[in-house]
Amino acid sequence: MSKQVLNVELREKTGKGICRRLRAAGRVPAVVYGKGMTPVAISLAQRELSEAIAGEGGRNHILTLKCEGELNEQNVIVADLLRDPLKGVPRHVDLHKINLADKVKVHVKLVLVGTPAGVKAGGFLDFAMHEVEVECLPVHIPGHINVDITELTIGHSVHVGEISAPIGAVILSDPKAAIVSILGRKAATEEEAAV
Repeated sequence: MSKQVLNVELREKTGKGICRRLRAAGRVPAVVYGKGMTPVAISLAQRELSEAIAGEGGRNHILTLKCEGELNEQNVIVADLLRDPLKGVPRHVDLHKINLADKVKVHVKLVLVGTPAGVKAGGFLDFAMHEVEVECLPVHIPGHINVDITELTIGHSVHVGEISAPIGAVILSDPKAAIVSILGRKAATEEEAAV
């Protein structure tokens, strides 16, 4: 996973009024927390945050903080991000301090690969699960996990237990959960013929 540098400023005051003024100035109020530390209120440039979490991997990028005090050079990942429902810009972010030697739990995007045989036969693709929870070292966080659906026919599904975990990672999501299914009338007709 790529590393990004994020310039942040410590903030002593908190509250709705302060946060409103920060957003008006193009900054995002944030909190840094982690194991063995007291949460610290900070702010960062909205544009810089958006650029740091853009592209593949998004919120799972390792961010290195640049600021005064104890937070300088600390590695964090985005634990929670609140966006403006209309503009889509970040309104608040929670950053989780991490140790590069300790495993973390993150959600990784699933990418469908290929055109299913069932869709070619007239079925409909039902993409029910767009990400899975993964545990790994921060440097092994995958940008995405590919799910090959080329051989998928009407009435069949791909479950979490059927996909391969990336090297150095373990998939924690329910192995019985369906990721993608092919729905269609043809499957119902075949079942009726079998009965």
